[in-house]
Amino acid sequence: MLELITAWDRDVLLWIQENLRVGFLNVPVIFITSLGNAGLFWIAASLVMLCPKKTRKAGFLALCSMLVGFLITNLLLKNTVARIRPYDAWAAVELLIRPESDYSFPSGHATSSFAAAVIYYRYLPKWFGTAAIVLAALIALSRLYVGVHYPTDVLCGVIIGIGAALLVSLVEKRVSRNRDGLRERA
Repeated sequence: MLELITAWDRDVLLWIQENLRVGFLNVPVIFITSLGNAGLFWIAASLVMLCPKKTRKAGFLALCSMLVGFLITNLLLKNTVARIRPYDAWAAVELLIRPESDYSFPSGHATSSFAAAVIYYRYLPKWFGTAAIVLAALIALSRLYVGVHYPTDVLCGVIIGIGAALLVSLVEKRVSRNRDGLRERA
């Protein structure tokens, strides 16, 4: 089964490289992928949201969600699974950006992007949340285009990011419900 997944990962990456890479797209896709570096775009957006009271909860929850995603992805799974990058595994994969220094599985860019975007979608106006989801998807897909991740890395990063956001949302709802119950009794 693992060999089948590995072959599929390789075939998809090579297909993207041979059929979707177009010279004029390289610069915009490299820019999009850079937005996910260390989650800085999402962290900055969330920090800005902490200022107005109207968006404070979304900013705080997005930061919490990204922290949960980081703990799962970067501290637990990357070092446990220790999957080498596709450009190190197959010479045919051409890298469009500098090589990464950590392991491949799962994608931290996909995790942080979806962790923040799903919170934005749940707690901010839908147009803003939808734009965040689209940007998160573009960042995640850009990781395949530039050759630094396998499709399964990105898919698992998306799942972890969504899961982190849903977990943080669930905790927030329970904390709010308990706090409201305490206020009613007082």
